[in-house]
Amino acid sequence: QVRLVESGGGLVQAGASLRLSCAASGRSGSICAMGWFRQAPGKEREFTAAIRRIEGSTVYADSVKGRFTISRDNAKNTLYLQTNSLKPEDTAMYFCAAMSYYKGTYSRSENYDYWGQGTQVTVSS
Repeated sequence: QVRLVESGGGLVQAGASLRLSCAASGRSGSICAMGWFRQAPGKEREFTAAIRRIEGSTVYADSVKGRFTISRDNAKNTLYLQTNSLKPEDTAMYFCAAMSYYKGTYSRSENYDYWGQGTQVTVSS
């Protein structure tokens, strides 16, 4: 079992930055990849970014490419999402997720086995 706990969300103005963190505990060594998803009120959960735990290769949604950076510190069992140039449309609950083995694509939420409870990001205009 893997437990994920997000932190770092908050209320910021457009153009600001936030660094989200996700601390993993339990059998985190069994994880092959981790990702960030977000869900705005009344909308479906959407893929934001993902990273392979060992190789460090990354993939991003087009909506955040060039503004967000996903990274990990395996020694600390922590995943990060650096969010820059935030826009009001980035407002959402951000969730951390972990995939125990590769299932074909990183952008589908159904392929992730473990989820955190989320951290709220609110961007005012």
